[in-house]
Amino acid sequence: MLGAGLGTRLRPLTDSRPKPLVPIFQKPLITFALDHLIAAGVGEFVINTHHLASQFEELFGSGEYRGHRVALSHEPDLLETGGGIKRAQNLIGDQPFIVYSGDILTDIDIGALVDEHFQHGNEVTLALRDTGFAPSIGFRDGLVTDIRKGLGSEGRYDFANVSVWNPSIFERIPAGEKISFVPILVDWIARGGRVGGVVLNERGWFNVGSRKEYLDVHRTIFSGGWLPSYLTDPGWPKAISPSACVAATASIRGFSVVGAGAEIGDQVELNDTIVWDHAKIASRANLESCIVRDGRRAEGILRAADI
Repeated sequence: MLGAGLGTRLRPLTDSRPKPLVPIFQKPLITFALDHLIAAGVGEFVINTHHLASQFEELFGSGEYRGHRVALSHEPDLLETGGGIKRAQNLIGDQPFIVYSGDILTDIDIGALVDEHFQHGNEVTLALRDTGFAPSIGFRDGLVTDIRKGLGSEGRYDFANVSVWNPSIFERIPAGEKISFVPILVDWIARGGRVGGVVLNERGWFNVGSRKEYLDVHRTIFSGGWLPSYLTDPGWPKAISPSACVAATASIRGFSVVGAGAEIGDQVELNDTIVWDHAKIASRANLESCIVRDGRRAEGILRAADI
């Protein structure tokens, strides 16, 4: 699980939480990925951390999630995707493994990805799809032929940020070096390495990289457009935490969420607004399309503001 990124496009939200831990209807983003992988048969996890790493330690301090082992691989200096995988080598071991970005929300068919990997003897297999970003993957006859921006007509799909790897990748990544796994794969392809792909356009896929995307995910879930079958909590999505204190005269509308320990004052109006844990909304405040971070206080009339 890739959890070490800085989440710069999601600032200021990521000044309070690492991006993989931002709440989606009160559930930390990365736990969707863990639930997804557990449903696909994965039994152990390694999460690399860097920014606000203590929050990962707090969430996974028991060393497990839903009875499955979770190990943290901390990077004092950010190593990017390739360097992060190499640093976690001893924790990952010598078996094939899945790499899953901690900042996406999806229910793509992981079983189809794993089957493609083993049935065709690939070294690496990438999940591909139309993500809404510019195509960056050259793909032909089940094999990835190139990975780079600006492929033009050669690019048909984008990388969906989930992949299967053989442990032979560790031999190709220099230890202690800050490096993306993309140039590693491009070089491997050039040397005849079998890097495959499978197109998984069915089901949902959301990049949670900006405040707009963060709010859009809540809007989609609220409208009933996405509810992954792998979730085990029958109470999700949760709009208002049982521990929140909401005045009887307050009005909570749209896809608004009120987190644990939050306080919503008299005659408050919230419309399509996300209130994180222990935040306080002053009486008679009117917020629309806002995000109020942990422990912050909001008052007055606010539109599209991050507090």
